[in-house]
Amino acid sequence: MEHPINILERYWKFTEFRLNQEAIINAVIEGEDTFVLLPTGGGKSLCFQIPALAKKGICIVISPLISLMKDQVQALNNKGIKAMAITSGISYSLLDTLLDNCIYGNYKFLYLSPERLQQELVQDRIKQMHVNLIAVDEAHCISQWGSDFRPAYKNISLLRQIQPSVNVVALTASARPEVVDDIVKELDFIQPKIFKQSFARPNLAYMVFHENDKYYRLETILKKHIASSIIYVRNRKLTIEISAFLESKNMTSTYYHGGLSNIEKDINMTAWTQNQKQVMVATNAFGMGIDKPDVKTVIHFNLPESIESYFQEAGRVGRNGQKAFAVILKNNSDATLVKNQFLSILPTVDFVKQVYRKLCSYFQISYGEGEYLTFDFKFNTFCKTYNFGSILCYNTLLLLDRNSIITLSKQFKNKVTAQFVVSNSALFNYLETHQDFNMIVKSILRMYGGIFDHITKIDLIKISNKASVTESKLIRVLQQLEKDKIITLNLAKTDAQITFIEPREDDKTINRIASIIEQQNKLKQHQVNAMLNYIENDSVCKSIQLLTYFGEKDMKPCGICSVCINSKKVATPPDIKTIKKNIIKLLENGDQSSRDLISILNCKEADLKVVLKLLLEHNIITITPTNTYKLSHI
Repeated sequence: MEHPINILERYWKFTEFRLNQEAIINAVIEGEDTFVLLPTGGGKSLCFQIPALAKKGICIVISPLISLMKDQVQALNNKGIKAMAITSGISYSLLDTLLDNCIYGNYKFLYLSPERLQQELVQDRIKQMHVNLIAVDEAHCISQWGSDFRPAYKNISLLRQIQPSVNVVALTASARPEVVDDIVKELDFIQPKIFKQSFARPNLAYMVFHENDKYYRLETILKKHIASSIIYVRNRKLTIEISAFLESKNMTSTYYHGGLSNIEKDINMTAWTQNQKQVMVATNAFGMGIDKPDVKTVIHFNLPESIESYFQEAGRVGRNGQKAFAVILKNNSDATLVKNQFLSILPTVDFVKQVYRKLCSYFQISYGEGEYLTFDFKFNTFCKTYNFGSILCYNTLLLLDRNSIITLSKQFKNKVTAQFVVSNSALFNYLETHQDFNMIVKSILRMYGGIFDHITKIDLIKISNKASVTESKLIRVLQQLEKDKIITLNLAKTDAQITFIEPREDDKTINRIASIIEQQNKLKQHQVNAMLNYIENDSVCKSIQLLTYFGEKDMKPCGICSVCINSKKVATPPDIKTIKKNIIKLLENGDQSSRDLISILNCKEADLKVVLKLLLEHNIITITPTNTYKLSHI
């Protein structure tokens, strides 16, 4: 058997392991059931990949995220390691072939969603495989107290019955003590080796700032720390707005959200990872698998939904060991907003039943049928058809996905057909006056020879790659060609795919998960309240608050968070008289904003607010329609 350090060096080009990695890998190689709790960026995947490569046979990896499975399989294949992921939307015959390849094709890794373990074909083929390890990624999903509980994870116990002599390694970056206990129990571990790395990040300063003007504070933070940064926001629209705002302030910025095409995501991601852009403004769709060591600042413009998600997103800074900052910007309306966003839109059992029935009707699925059927899905059209609120309906679909009733694959897709309806000569005359269309049109003609003769299905991704343009630009050009009567075009857009995991049984289907829905709604309320308590608690070190949430004890104050810094400051009474005198003197020369006053007077913002309030109460100054201050008598 090859030594783990040799495997590390050969495939990953590292000469030493990170903290705890070697001990974990040795325990797994020795056949121990192993639980691994490492913070984000701690190198969890190597803890099962290296043992699997050291031993003969194939490793079965259970993962809940299709995108993460695909990324890891691609990374392994790029290293010359044979790996495959079996995701939704695969026909029975193809599934049969892929599983046979795992038995006879010298594959080292088979990535599966937990839902796949329900299929008899999958169970039968796994019995025939020489399995050397079972790895359970995102293991907190098996616990009903975990932040992303998926009942299908309980199917993993089937693997233990099919391959009883194979040990299991469970890995997570986020688990409170009761979740750890639940994982060990559900996976039927016997005398497990448990590895928990402290979540403490001594180089990370957790900051919470109360800000009425968050945009201004963004600007000041990012200009003070000119280094790679991430800003997390609540929705797609804000990613574009804030990125444009930063660009207008002479900072380089790009954005990322789930609605971008794969090409646009890659372009924006590359610009940021290669430091062509300082700031990435993103929804929580961004970050999985990101390991950029030089990220200096993560700013949450809106409140996260839980301590778990906040800790994971904040953990993307300072991986080079240098001081870094995790900042939350809050204001008076944030508590209401987070409750509206995450609590008021939790679907009830009755509403879930209603959406499920309508979903089956929408795709014309008969009672008792539909198992493993996949459909392209226009979410907005579905909501309009049945008059569902989009947010509540979307959360219901996510709930059905987590509970293995359906699989919701969120991917923007275009089904496009086109035909050129002018002659060759007319087309090239047109291109003489539209030369910027040249590369796109010629790429289409070379790829689709019969497109003059009949309506042809075209692949936007392949065309955009060949013509070296973004998918959105390609669509704009095609639409212009249609407008100019050069082509006929049918552009059918879908924003998701849905696969039905279970046959349709209407209320019976949902009744099986009713207690889970109610329990998860209570858990979500607990998580939101914990997040609100965190941002409002200004008396306990922020690092201690986070570590306590995850069950750690006997911590010392970090000394660098917003609470610790404020506690070090010696309280000195403001010189109200001097500030008042200087404000009046400045306003005699014209109106001033509060920002201008702070920068000119060089005083504390809190002290300035106190004096401005006094001057307003005594009618010495007034506020203008443009939100500046002026002397009342002028």
